[in-house]
Amino acid sequence: MKWLFSFTAVFLFALSALAQTPPVSPQQKIDELVRLLQDPEVKAWLDSRKQESGSVPSVSPAGNSALARWEAGARERVNAILAAIPAIPTEVSAAATRARREAAGRGYAPAFVIFGGLVAFGLAAEAVYRRFAARRETLFGRLVPIGIFAGAMGIVFFAVEWPPLARVTLLAYLSAFILFRLAAALLSAAAMRSSLRIRLLILFGLISFAMATAAVGEPLGVSPEVSDAISYCFSVIGLLLAIEAVWSIWEGSRARKAAITAFLVVLWFVWCLNMKGLFWIGIYALVLPAVLNAVGRMALSLASDPGSLRGILVARGARAAVIALAVGWLALVWHLNPDTLGQRDPMIAALFYGGLKSVLILVVADLLWQVARNWIDRTLRVSTSTTSLAPADAARRARFRTLLPILRNALAVAVAVMAGLIVLAQMGVQIGPLIAGAGIFGVAIGFGSQTLVKDVINGVFYMLDDAFRVGEYIQAKDYKGTVESFSLRSVRLRHHRGPVFTVPFSELGAVENMSRDWVIDKFRITVGFDTDIEKARKLTKKVGADLMEDPELGQHFIEPLKMKGVEQFGDYGIVLSFAMTTVPGMQTYIRRKAYAKIREVFLANGIAFAQPTVQVGGDDKGGGGAAAAQAILAQQAANAATPAK
Repeated sequence: MKWLFSFTAVFLFALSALAQTPPVSPQQKIDELVRLLQDPEVKAWLDSRKQESGSVPSVSPAGNSALARWEAGARERVNAILAAIPAIPTEVSAAATRARREAAGRGYAPAFVIFGGLVAFGLAAEAVYRRFAARRETLFGRLVPIGIFAGAMGIVFFAVEWPPLARVTLLAYLSAFILFRLAAALLSAAAMRSSLRIRLLILFGLISFAMATAAVGEPLGVSPEVSDAISYCFSVIGLLLAIEAVWSIWEGSRARKAAITAFLVVLWFVWCLNMKGLFWIGIYALVLPAVLNAVGRMALSLASDPGSLRGILVARGARAAVIALAVGWLALVWHLNPDTLGQRDPMIAALFYGGLKSVLILVVADLLWQVARNWIDRTLRVSTSTTSLAPADAARRARFRTLLPILRNALAVAVAVMAGLIVLAQMGVQIGPLIAGAGIFGVAIGFGSQTLVKDVINGVFYMLDDAFRVGEYIQAKDYKGTVESFSLRSVRLRHHRGPVFTVPFSELGAVENMSRDWVIDKFRITVGFDTDIEKARKLTKKVGADLMEDPELGQHFIEPLKMKGVEQFGDYGIVLSFAMTTVPGMQTYIRRKAYAKIREVFLANGIAFAQPTVQVGGDDKGGGGAAAAQAILAQQAANAATPAK
């Protein structure tokens, strides 16, 4: 960095030293020209040049080509600029003298004194604002004082009728100073190292000063060649600053640093050859990704919820605005340089403008898609929890979970196809035949894949009929399980034991939905023939009330557990029928709890469950038992008497 500052200081000192030479007056130049024209040797040389010009060979056809004309123009421009470099001090000194004399003739101070006074007034207004306003470290808090500074200077600048040359000079350099301060505020809000921030500030300051100097060259009477030469000198300093930053603070291998340095040098040569469009494309490729990331982070810092729709709009909108500004600047640069090689070829110009329009179309398509996808994803996340909602709201959210993924996929395809067609149209491709050919191709595909078309159409009608939704348990033919997801042609079912079925819509047929609205669960219990039926009914009613009051199970009941009555007389007891109405999916869990509760209550109140019994013998009910006991005792005695082997 030190050697670069030393080079810059020596360069500026040389310019200032050369500027001290007194300018030659126009009258002296005219006298010298008249004297040379009257010289006999000069007259003889001019006559010989006239005779040679009559015998100049005709220019070859290759010399009339666009490439040859561009090459000749570029060569002439470079030679003129190189020849104008020694005249920079003289031209700058004459322009400064001209502006100073005009200001003094009208009673004004020199332009640099007025510039310092305006800057001081703006800084004073900014200091007053900072004294009475709360200090905020946000980007908006940094930009407001700069706005106060610019507004105060603007009021004074437009309130006074400055001399014409001083007015142009002040406007150019004040604008450059304001742009520099804006760049400093933006860089201070960005997350980067201080060394990189300082180098970027120096580079922005150099660019702002160079742009202001180039803008005031023509009004101050500086020749175009000298103005271009001054711009070239500033570009050399900017190139050295960029190379120094690459080798000092950029983390990378030496090979990558060398590649970036070579790329910067090539960009500088491209700019020197007046290929401004290609130069800015290279600049965008180098810095635009980092700028977009930084702008996105700064935009997200302004949003309270980065994942919300507003956060997406702010972040994506800021990046889209940066890309739109870059495209607009590239179009302006291309339009203001009609002598470039690309402008001479209508096909290249059409492709260039078509490419710029295509970039804007893709940016708008991406913004629309990101907004739509964010809304769909947020709706899906909200629709996941339905336990505390009314049945109608829960059903609507379940329908959202079913249809929104399909809508998201269809929307992605539609946006991609529409953006692609518009881009092709902007690039000069006739999309009418493409659309017609796509229609014919679609008909052919439809005939060749009737099963696929059948699956898609059946899926559409299943969705229209609201036959099932994501999260519901269905059974269709030999397939049953919980609906996990959809595609355009199939549905994924998760069996309660774990396997996953991917079933085409055309294979479903009639669908049995076991998770819609409510479920009536019925079961039977067999008790002894001597059971008091009325007592069992009252105990069941008490069990149902206890289950309804349970904090875990009560919210899943629609109607409580009830005993319907005697279903039939079985072989071993009386079969009692029970029923309850619950929300879908909870009936099995509640039934298990009801079984345990009924058993506990029935046994506590002397109600026995029926068991299979076998009666051995006739009227002597105890004889069979006694005989069996004697046989067991005899067998045990025989086993005890048998010796061990």
